[in-house]
Amino acid sequence: MEFLSMDLLMAIGSIILLDIVLGGDNAVVIAMASRDLPLSIRKKAIYVGTAGALIIRLLMTFLAVWLLSVPFLQAIGGLALIPIAYKLLKPSEEETEVSSCENFWTAIKTIVVADVAMGIDNVLAVAGAANGHFGLVVVGLLVSVPIIVWGSQLIGALMEKYPALIFAGAGILAWTAGSMIIHDKRVGGYISNLTGGFESLLPVLVTMSILVLGYRAQRAVEISEEIEY
Repeated sequence: MEFLSMDLLMAIGSIILLDIVLGGDNAVVIAMASRDLPLSIRKKAIYVGTAGALIIRLLMTFLAVWLLSVPFLQAIGGLALIPIAYKLLKPSEEETEVSSCENFWTAIKTIVVADVAMGIDNVLAVAGAANGHFGLVVVGLLVSVPIIVWGSQLIGALMEKYPALIFAGAGILAWTAGSMIIHDKRVGGYISNLTGGFESLLPVLVTMSILVLGYRAQRAVEISEEIEY
């Protein structure tokens, strides 16, 4: 029972960390879309927009959890997460651009639409980490979304001060990707036969590869900046 409890806590912790790490851009969207609203309705727009985005995110994640039970789709989802994990570590050259809104409902629409468009990677990651458990999805989102909304500035500062948090998120994402591939009903059996029963090493290999490649990408940018100066 203690093992199951610890396993459950680790799964919830992974989902929360993935939500927070992958939800940074969503927090920026909320701030930018509502920044020109009068102070009297700005908070209301943030709350209503976030609630709408959360409901849609839950529905999308439930659909993703169900779809991942279909043969081959879980493996495809795992493959799709690998570049997302790498992108999390690779220094970004693009900035999120969202126009501010002066109308209450326009701001809400912007928040919801942008969250859905930018949250596909988040939905896929959480669905994979939940491993078919809808309850974990709900708990993870209910805990992480308020943190993202009200603590976005603190989260950004912590990630900048402690880059290990981003590496931890990318590592969990990569591990989730590898686990999804080997747990696919069809692909997992094929990999097991191909590797002689060593399929459990795939998440390790995927995670190590992503972390090494991400570190090298960051170092390359740092060296390039040092040369320029």
